Amino acid sequence: MAKAIWNGTVLAQSDNTVIVERNHYFPADSINKEYFQESDTHTTCSWKGVASYYSIEVDGQVNKDAAWYYPTAKEKAKEIEGYVAFWRGVKVED
Repeated sequence: MAKAIWNGTVLAQSDNTVIVERNHYFPADSINKEYFQESDTHTTCSWKGVASYYSIEVDGQVNKDAAWYYPTAKEKAKEIEGYVAFWRGVKVED
């Protein structure tokens, strides 16, 4: 089971992650939503589409834009549409 951990807290865990470009993408229903805050940040990937971001807050500490997802992925990335991936110090254990 893959787990995403930051600041000693499990943010997400799933047996059904999808790995793309060495990143585990977690199904939306596997994240602990209490730690996630919508961000206004968006970036564009030429083959995946426009990514939206979440900031993570655990015990009063905020990790800005530490998670991202593609709400409407392009055709070649449909398998990760709505799935959440992590960076910025969030450790993913396989």
